[in-house]
Amino acid sequence: MNNIAVIDVGSNSVRLMKIADGNVLYKRIKTTRLGEGLAFSRCLKPEAIERTINAIVAFVQQEKANGVEKIYGYATAAVRSAENGKEFVEKVFSTTGVEIEIISGLEEAQIGILGAIGKNDGAIIDIGGASTELILQKDEKIVYEKSLNIGVVRIKDLCARDRDSVRVLVRQTVKEYGSIKIDGGVYAIGGTATTIGALVQGLDVYDAKLVTGVKIPKLEILALADKLFSMPIEEIKSIPCVDPMRADVLAGGVEWLYTIMDELDIKEIIVSDGDNLEGYAISRGLMKE
Repeated sequence: MNNIAVIDVGSNSVRLMKIADGNVLYKRIKTTRLGEGLAFSRCLKPEAIERTINAIVAFVQQEKANGVEKIYGYATAAVRSAENGKEFVEKVFSTTGVEIEIISGLEEAQIGILGAIGKNDGAIIDIGGASTELILQKDEKIVYEKSLNIGVVRIKDLCARDRDSVRVLVRQTVKEYGSIKIDGGVYAIGGTATTIGALVQGLDVYDAKLVTGVKIPKLEILALADKLFSMPIEEIKSIPCVDPMRADVLAGGVEWLYTIMDELDIKEIIVSDGDNLEGYAISRGLMKE
């Protein structure tokens, strides 16, 4: 097939990637907050389900009008952890005809590193809405991988924007990664990382090519967390390169990234726009590395 698309149903957003002749043409995103409230309940909220399915319907209609032959889909932490996750997937299929594959946390990590750095040595930090994956690759082999049930939506649900509460939560949680030594570059993927990449460069409009490859030291991440926690949400919404729907979870996500870097002695991260969308497509033979 020459004209296909892949949909990523995440805990904070739904993303679509269009592929033609094995090349990525573009990515689109709609923030739906599917994982909202999962810190307190085991079920996806009806209103979150409705928002998310509406977003998928809009993507499907648009891409079919553009001549897409097949749409693939996968879901991550919110759907795999919810008691009604399978119900959600069935509803998506009955509404849109798109089959959504529920992937494990470990596969999420594996396709994340595949999409970001291929078979090269390095590490990946993928902060999502309801989970965070850390994976290390050396000599084309995975030497460490772990998925934690914490992400920007869970942090917001549990702590709101209270920085002291956020710090306690993330300092306790990061210990679950244990004592690991990371050799090579550390790449950060996902919406928190790419937003940081745009912010530190002062971009007015998000540009994947400019964001990918930017190196950000740990202390600059901390300084950004300081700044964001000092700003009202409405002020964060007014920053040109920030998705207004991400404004209330951004500070917590930046604090979480800083904590991971501090705990694991990571001096800088390299931002990558390439992530599990590309990794999923490569792993399913939909595009080449």
